[in-house]
Amino acid sequence: MATPPPPPPPAFVYRISTGDEWAELQRTGGTLGGDLDRSTGCFHLSDLAQVKMTLKNYFHGQNDLYLLQIDTAKIADGLIYEAADGCNYFPHLYGPDRSFAPLRLSAVVKADKIELASNDFTCSLLDGAAI
Repeated sequence: MATPPPPPPPAFVYRISTGDEWAELQRTGGTLGGDLDRSTGCFHLSDLAQVKMTLKNYFHGQNDLYLLQIDTAKIADGLIYEAADGCNYFPHLYGPDRSFAPLRLSAVVKADKIELASNDFTCSLLDGAAI
């Protein structure tokens, strides 16, 4: 019996970006991300429903963050979903042939400043997100 093909990726995935990374993207048109991305050879992304959990687990108390909405059609050749634990699969961007290519500004549809208020992260992209 053949294994069914994986479902198609959603239209968008999301990158929690520091202010410095977002400024670099705008200034140069690309970024290789932060230390974690460089050391693992991929960009760590989230589906919209995973963003708040990721913010709470890895960005607690941080300010100067942006949520980047990324068009999956523009990164499809390098987007892979991988298990983070037994039940959560997160999107990772490796680049073509797992070459760890820069994330390009041209793949970013929208960037939204994340506000931290009353110990909760908010931005317009998260409004109404199923979380």
